[in-house]
Amino acid sequence: MEQTLSIIKPDAVAKSVVGKILSRFEDAGLRIAATKKIQLSRADAEAFYAVHAERPFFGELVDFMISGPVVVTVLEGEDAMTKNRDLMGATNPKEAQAGTIRADFAESIDANAVHGSDSVENAAIEIAFFFAQKDIS
Repeated sequence: MEQTLSIIKPDAVAKSVVGKILSRFEDAGLRIAATKKIQLSRADAEAFYAVHAERPFFGELVDFMISGPVVVTVLEGEDAMTKNRDLMGATNPKEAQAGTIRADFAESIDANAVHGSDSVENAAIEIAFFFAQKDIS
């Protein structure tokens, strides 16, 4: 059973659409194996997004991710990573297909509602960043 990580970002949490987003995962056949609402520290956000540290948007990304609470979720199911990425839609919500999470809930390429792991290998790393194995059922 494949696992992937989803983060519902501060903009979507502030809009009170967490339940709607989680329902989309379940409606698509993904099981919520773990979930929690947290406030990222600057150090946590910098560590999580370290792969982007040299990119010009890194500082703005970190500032955005610490601007409010996030909901981190382990999704589980057959082809979970691809299903989650399809549900999210394109990074830029203006390019996202109608009916995707970003098309429906995101405001901009920066405030784009959700993060999802981009590979099975990265999913394992990202899940371990937020959850101990004992927290995943």
